[in-house]
Amino acid sequence: MKLSDNAIKITKNVGWAVAGKTVSLLGSLLVGILVARYLGPEQYGLMNYVISYVCIFQVFATFGLDSIEIREESRHPEERDVIIGTAFMIKIVFAVITMAAVAVSVMITETDSFTRWMIMLYSLSIVLNSLNVIRNHFTSLVWNEYVVKTEISRTVIGALIKIGLLFAKAGLGWFIAVYTFDFVLLASGYCTSYRLKIDRMKLWRFDVKWAKYLVAQSFPLMLTGAAVMIYQRIDQVMIGKMIDSASVGQFSVASKFVEVLIFVPTIIAQTVAPILIRTREKDDYEYRKKSQVFMNVTIWGSFFMAAVTSLISYYLVIWTFGKAYLPAVLILQILSFKVVSVALSNTAGQLLVIEGLQKYAILRDAFGCVICVIFNLLLIPRFGTAGAAAVAILSNLSAGYIADLFIPQYRHLFRMQSKALLLGWKDIFKIKSLLKS
Repeated sequence: MKLSDNAIKITKNVGWAVAGKTVSLLGSLLVGILVARYLGPEQYGLMNYVISYVCIFQVFATFGLDSIEIREESRHPEERDVIIGTAFMIKIVFAVITMAAVAVSVMITETDSFTRWMIMLYSLSIVLNSLNVIRNHFTSLVWNEYVVKTEISRTVIGALIKIGLLFAKAGLGWFIAVYTFDFVLLASGYCTSYRLKIDRMKLWRFDVKWAKYLVAQSFPLMLTGAAVMIYQRIDQVMIGKMIDSASVGQFSVASKFVEVLIFVPTIIAQTVAPILIRTREKDDYEYRKKSQVFMNVTIWGSFFMAAVTSLISYYLVIWTFGKAYLPAVLILQILSFKVVSVALSNTAGQLLVIEGLQKYAILRDAFGCVICVIFNLLLIPRFGTAGAAAVAILSNLSAGYIADLFIPQYRHLFRMQSKALLLGWKDIFKIKSLLKS
């Protein structure tokens, strides 16, 4: 293809993002298989219960800042140090508050002392995640190379440590500690990349005016993120409470494969966002045109991946995690189609941020959250983990698509999504038009 310099830059960025995420996901999957076989469904389920519990709180620490930071740095590159420094301080403050909230909640809801301590240990990741402001900066520059190198290094080192624990026949607590240490490795790598390729972190500055602006812009996304995280993670917590840890383990195995699928629409959305921001500032018609192609390609690419995964789910589970996790096959056959609903939601979500309409997003995601909790309460007792898998898809569709019909400001997105579902397959090979300057 004859691509412009900008298109080449974007293509390389996508290539690095795909390479990095592929290594990360495959490394995580491979190590996850070994750890799951070693721990067994019950302990593996407990470990994923701990991770899901903390992840539900994580969104309050990030405060919805990531997308806003990327947007503002794309618009105001000259304000880099102020935007990064302000976003970092906001995240640190909310991270400390969130950790305190986790501590209070586990004292109230958890009776097992081991589970309490493991949740508190893993909650340290909340503070370490504050350094994601560096990753956001590289994303705003459409420059993923050094972030990817950091993430690959983290994946390799973390995998070697976990494999070492397998040989040492370590207990569950050690594995949770090492999963927490992964965030130390990642944060250290981000800091090193920033110092080597951007500038000194000492130049970061906190600005009250920027803080007020970022918080005001991010607050709706924080509420939205909270609702999203609940309907993305609450299923494993509810399965653990309503059934048992072994069932959480089975559901987690299916989720491991789905995470690999979800990476594709997520990385496309994050990479294309800066292009759409700049296109909208120049030509609204061209922006609308590119937005539709972006949505069409993402949704139908996701549908193809979901169909293939569902068909080969038996072999995926048996040849990797083993017969002990055979119940995960049915879960995966259903849950693989979650990637389509995520593609619907993520593409629309990026457009909301670009168009400055995020303040209404809480309505759509609150709707999905309510649907998730109610239907999980209804279906998990009757259908078990298969019911939870179906609800995972329904929740995403409710929040990311159906709700757009009932919110006047989002009805243009509903029309775009409907068009993508019905006719989007025609644009499946039009990725080149999306990359043109």
